Amino acid sequence: MQPPNRFFNYWLRPIATALLAGAVLETLLTGLIQAGVAIEITNQATYSYEFNNDKSEIKQSIQTTTNKISASVVTTDLIDPLGKITGCAGETLPDYTGFSIGLYEPNSQDATATEIAEPISLTRTESPDIANNNIPRGLEPNTENSNPFFLTNGKEGTYNFLLDPQRGQLDRGKTYILLIHPPDKSIYDERRIKLTIGERDDRVVAYTATSLDGKPISATDNRTSVNGTIDIENAERIGLVLAVLDLNTSVCQAQEVQVVKTGDRATAEPGDTVIYRLSVKNLSSSLLKNIVVTDTLPVGFTFIPKSVRAELGKTPVAIASSHDGRTISLRAEGIELPSNATNEQVLNIAYAAVLTADAVRGKGENLANVTGQRIDNNQTVKDGPAVHRLRINPGILSDCGTLIGRVFVDKNFDGEQQPGEPGVPNAVIFMDDGNRITTDLQGLFSVANVISGYRTGVLDFSSVPGYTLAPNRRFIERNSQSRLVHLEPGGMARMNFAVTPIAKEAKPK
Repeated sequence: MQPPNRFFNYWLRPIATALLAGAVLETLLTGLIQAGVAIEITNQATYSYEFNNDKSEIKQSIQTTTNKISASVVTTDLIDPLGKITGCAGETLPDYTGFSIGLYEPNSQDATATEIAEPISLTRTESPDIANNNIPRGLEPNTENSNPFFLTNGKEGTYNFLLDPQRGQLDRGKTYILLIHPPDKSIYDERRIKLTIGERDDRVVAYTATSLDGKPISATDNRTSVNGTIDIENAERIGLVLAVLDLNTSVCQAQEVQVVKTGDRATAEPGDTVIYRLSVKNLSSSLLKNIVVTDTLPVGFTFIPKSVRAELGKTPVAIASSHDGRTISLRAEGIELPSNATNEQVLNIAYAAVLTADAVRGKGENLANVTGQRIDNNQTVKDGPAVHRLRINPGILSDCGTLIGRVFVDKNFDGEQQPGEPGVPNAVIFMDDGNRITTDLQGLFSVANVISGYRTGVLDFSSVPGYTLAPNRRFIERNSQSRLVHLEPGGMARMNFAVTPIAKEAKPK
């Protein structure tokens, strides 16, 4: 005889077990779908029982297995490009107090696309999450999705902004400007990074980050533009690592190295020798290598290569020099400048230049620039121009003047150049002081700093083959290949030379 609960054991318990498993499955599936998770579930219900009948043991097992259930749902989560603000070498800054990070619309009226407009309106979040208030859960550290967001030392420079795809904030081509603003009077520089949203492939969004200040984006290389992706499911793990350059500067100019230029005098005149001094100081947190100073001399200054001397602190060091015209290059090869240098760790370079007579035509101003390379991340640093001005006294040249003139084809023999009378290039005029002058492509010439008084110039007809002196019908004294002019101190005088083609002899018939 079967036990009285045989019917229950055979039928009701397996059915109850299956129903219970189905209820658990439904609850689990609903919860996962609400959480926005792609799922795959296997439902299995197992029931077993046993009883004795006439000392014989009977065991029975009922097992029910459903097919696998897959559910793919569209998330409504916000997307989070998480980032961290670091020093130039990737180090954590000593103090983040006063730093703010903002995500802005570009100013549509700005042709350079570097100016910001209004901050992006971000969806409000909260943490901890309060149920049923229609406010999404926020993420640390920007739990309320504030824009701009102020950094704290407790989070070591990390930040996040949650972008809402439902508001079109991840549409392809959408552009933002990420503004990193240091506190007032900070030693750090403001940064602007343009973020451009690219293609979206399911739950992965591509973006391009471009530096708007010309400085590298990453602390590990020199790239000013990088491509990346945002994983929507794990957005809080993805982000940019931006570098705030470590320098002592104004808000608009980076300065990790400093160059200062001085001279040994405030005034000079042609014939003088001037000693220039360049001081290069490392203001960064890294050693600097490959130091190169480029110095452009004023008009009329001549560099003396053998005059170059240098010291690092009080120790003499070798400097390689070269020059191209007025541009001098001074290279500190094999020298590393100490970081955060004191006045005793400055690289001082000195050299000499001589003023020629042409110096009075210039402004006495020269410009020095310096470049170097950080050892920790190989990024290039620079400063300049450092400007030095030297007042030029003409000295004896104050009694000088300027000669101008031209050599031209005189078609009507009046001694004056008329329209249609071309200049003669490469004609040579010899001055009474021995100077040799050559005309330009238009037949013009000019000579500055000519000593005043009566000056004579002679046209060399061997330099203008095929031409001879043009007869002057108005001024007999000009029927000569030489010209005599009177040059006043500080004045200007003109001497023109008129020529005509040599007549060719007719061939006999």
